Amino acid sequence: QVQLIESGGGVVQAGGSLRLSCAASGGTFSQSTMAWFRQAPGKEREFVAAMWRGTGRAYYADSVKDRFTISRDNGKNMMYLQMNILKPEDTALYSCAVGFRLIMSQMRRDIAYDYWGQGTHVTVSS
Repeated sequence: QVQLIESGGGVVQAGGSLRLSCAASGGTFSQSTMAWFRQAPGKEREFVAAMWRGTGRAYYADSVKDRFTISRDNGKNMMYLQMNILKPEDTALYSCAVGFRLIMSQMRRDIAYDYWGQGTHVTVSS
């Protein structure tokens, strides 16, 4: 059974950095699309970043582009999100997700992903 476990969240001041990790188990992930989503209190879950299966090309939401970097280590079944220049509006529950069948046009849609982690909280104070 596929399991995703996030870690690395916490409280940081605006302008600071955090690195989130997602440990995947129970499946073969090298050909999967892996992504980060976030959900702020009172808001809908939104796409943050993804690495497309096969090519490993990274895609980002405009709100985090040039500040966040997604990466993965297929040998270790790990995915990471390096978050720099954090802003209070980045405060959210960050979750990793894995999709085995989604097509490119679905990549930014949470319903296209098959498995989810429980999430890790990130709080950015001003």
